[in-house]
Amino acid sequence: MLARAAAAAVAPRAGGAGSRTATHAWNGRSTAPFAAECQSEVDETFVGGLAKNKHKDKRGKGGGTGGVGSGKTPIVGAVKRKGNVIARVIENVRADTLCDFVREAVSHKVSLLCTDQWKGYRKLDKEYPHATIDHSKGQYVIGAVHTQTIEGFWSIFKRGVMGTFHKMSAKYMPLYVAEFQFRYNNRENADIFGTAIEGC
Repeated sequence: MLARAAAAAVAPRAGGAGSRTATHAWNGRSTAPFAAECQSEVDETFVGGLAKNKHKDKRGKGGGTGGVGSGKTPIVGAVKRKGNVIARVIENVRADTLCDFVREAVSHKVSLLCTDQWKGYRKLDKEYPHATIDHSKGQYVIGAVHTQTIEGFWSIFKRGVMGTFHKMSAKYMPLYVAEFQFRYNNRENADIFGTAIEGC
C-alpha cells in the first residue's frame, strides 16, 4: 500500500517526459557505478504474459514461456552483493546492449563480476574479473561465483507483478522497474515513503 501511494505521488499517469522524470525520482542516487573491490552480479530476465495468451501481433517470433522471441520485455540488472541494485529495461539482450549497460553500471575495478553463461556477456572477459555460472549444466553456486543475489531481486520484482500489480504494460515497464529498484535499495530505510516523496 505504501509503495502504491508513493508511486501515485511520484509517477504521473501520462507518459512522455513526465514518466522519465518519475523514473529518475524513483532511481534517486542509486545509479552510480559500483565501487571498486566489491563483488557484483549481472543478469537479465524477461517480464510479460505467456505468448499463447497474447494477440498474434504481440507474441514475438517465438511461443515459449520466456527468453528471446517470447514477446516479453527484456530487463537487465546489476547488483553489488550486500548493496544496491541497478535495473533497466532494454531493447534486446545482444552483446553490445548488455556490455554497454555493464560498463555504465559496474566499475572496472570490482574484484569479481559474475554472470550466467549467456553469450552476450563473453566480451566482458577482457575488461573485468569475469566469472560465469552455467545453469544449463546444473551449476548454481561454485564458491563465490553465482548470480543468486540478482536472481533474488528478479524474484521480488516478479512477485510484485503477481501479488500487487497483476499486470504490467511494456509502455510503463521502466517505471515499475525503477520503483522496485528504489524499494530494494531502501530496504533498510525506516522512512522509505518520506524518501520517495521528498522530491515532489
